[in-house]
Amino acid sequence: MDERADLVLAADRHLKWRALDPLERALMQLCGVCLVGFTSTTLLDVVTRVAGHPLLWPQEVTSTFFIYGVFIGASAATRRNDHLQLLALTEAMSGTTRRVFEVMNRAVVMGVGLFLVVYGWQNFLTGFGSFRMPSMLPIAYLYAPIPLCGALVALFSLEQIVNGLRHGFAPPPSSGAS
Repeated sequence: MDERADLVLAADRHLKWRALDPLERALMQLCGVCLVGFTSTTLLDVVTRVAGHPLLWPQEVTSTFFIYGVFIGASAATRRNDHLQLLALTEAMSGTTRRVFEVMNRAVVMGVGLFLVVYGWQNFLTGFGSFRMPSMLPIAYLYAPIPLCGALVALFSLEQIVNGLRHGFAPPPSSGAS
């Protein structure tokens, strides 16, 4: 695959497993679907309200797209290393000190992912007792992406820890990263 078609930057390739690249691509595509769905249903809601014929269902669909987009995006951001981290601090370090801080940063993110798995699953299961209006679907479907996001965040954090310990966390000099 050429560089333009590859979602993973050359500077980050040493921290990634190629086997997870299709998953990252799918997550990015789902983020796009959620963004288009969120925007479209918001526009539909506004237009029908201004026209004097408001609909009830666009608000429910909009919130669903938003919630799914947030958790899918958080998963993709973890793989892409685009989430909040103390990058400026760790990039100034080298050697063992950098390794310790890089692992610690990613371990904290992995812990948050595992927290999302455990408590997101519990929240999902309790969501079958409440229902959304006007669809009367169990609210659990809104909670479904939480444990999935947590599992992906933990997986992507583990991927970066393992590869960082094997290959180093700093981009290789030949990657052209500045």
